[in-house]
Amino acid sequence: MKLFRRKTIDSCLADIANPLTQLKKVLGPWQLIALGIGAVIGAGIFASIGTAAAGDALRPGAGPAITISFILTAIACGFAALCYAEFAAMVPISGSAYTYSYATMGELVAWIIGWDLIIEYAVGNIAVAISWSGYFTQLLHGLGISLPLWLATDLRTALASPEILAAAPHIGSIPIVCNLPAALIVLAITWILVIGIRESSLFNTIMVVIKLLTLGLFVAVGFFYVQPENWQPFMPNGWAGVQAGAAVIFFAYIGFDAVSTVAEECRNPAKDMPIGIIGSLLACTFIYIVVAVVLTGIVPSNELNVSEPLALALTRLGLVKSAGFVSLGAVIALTAVLLVFQMGQPRIFFSMARDGLLPPWGAKVHPKYRTPHVTTIITGVVVAFFAAFASIDEMVDLTNIGTLFAFILVCMGILFLRVTDPNRPRPFKAPFFPIVPLAGIASCLYLMLGLPTITWIRFGIWLLVGMVLYFAYGIRHSRLR
Repeated sequence: MKLFRRKTIDSCLADIANPLTQLKKVLGPWQLIALGIGAVIGAGIFASIGTAAAGDALRPGAGPAITISFILTAIACGFAALCYAEFAAMVPISGSAYTYSYATMGELVAWIIGWDLIIEYAVGNIAVAISWSGYFTQLLHGLGISLPLWLATDLRTALASPEILAAAPHIGSIPIVCNLPAALIVLAITWILVIGIRESSLFNTIMVVIKLLTLGLFVAVGFFYVQPENWQPFMPNGWAGVQAGAAVIFFAYIGFDAVSTVAEECRNPAKDMPIGIIGSLLACTFIYIVVAVVLTGIVPSNELNVSEPLALALTRLGLVKSAGFVSLGAVIALTAVLLVFQMGQPRIFFSMARDGLLPPWGAKVHPKYRTPHVTTIITGVVVAFFAAFASIDEMVDLTNIGTLFAFILVCMGILFLRVTDPNRPRPFKAPFFPIVPLAGIASCLYLMLGLPTITWIRFGIWLLVGMVLYFAYGIRHSRLR
């Protein structure tokens, strides 16, 4: 029974009243929506949409029916968003799904989801940093500045390229190859996050405005070049392509749940957290569908399997300056995603350390800035290191399966808590209980089944490593013992 001991919601709420570990409450509804949009609109719409539409060696493409894939994924995320909103309004704690699971299904499940969320935030940010580096390198190239390939390439790509290895400096027989821009942007954002949540929120809002202007430019310009014949056949690989496309572009929706990780820094979480979570999801869904319609109308969907599909579409039209502006917007958009995800991961570690499942130094708060600076710095250094050497392909699928698993557990938590604590005050309630949480579980599981087998194997290994750490440290140091 020790494995499933639960931390009461009252105990969770008492933690945030401790002045030694209290975070600064400065965020309102518009900042929360901006944080959600900042996290959601990024690598998914600027890069993954091309792979989802065209397909690759592992899965069929959705074709022009990518719009259906976006709607399908939005529905699955919508069910999860309603459950997140209920929890975030009721339990405004930084731990997000980790804290919700601790209060409903017990410590072991909470540890599993806390460990799993590393995949969504930290591993996901490795993928985003690598994508950022690609767009940034292209932007510099357009300005006449070319970085050496050995200084802006992941290790796997470099090992497959004799030219890059030959050009790289060597220490003895070992070539020096890394993705330096990816590492530097992560470290820069880590510094911003240590300074304070208000400054981070303002920085994010500015970037959100720029990325929305970028996508608006693409739609406004591209609309006049749409050729309806590019939408035929609409569903070239049938429903299998739509499902596979939905599983891929789920990466484009990851982030709305990151709003819940700043619940402790929200001025009025009971009212504003549901607005931030659901509002950002609805706004991003509308933007995605419009962009997908225009993109597949400009370029045949089977030609979109590139890292910069939006810039490719405008370049083919001869709109080089517009394509350059889109590349700049992509760099800014990905910077916003990095900011919000790097904001979320340390706060989950912070909550786990406060509960004793991680060492106590993880729960320290900076005396001046009132931010979880220790976990922020550690997360930044680790993500920067792996971003300098890792490949983006495996990171995207692993991030998707980890996030979908987290969504399933949050939906299950709503089911548990409505039964075990029905009289708990709920400022916001997910409607149509139990249909919404059950539909969330089913739809997320459906999207998980669209991911490759190798991704499931890697996910299982990751959870196994987490279990070893829990039984080696967490179970013996838990505050609930």
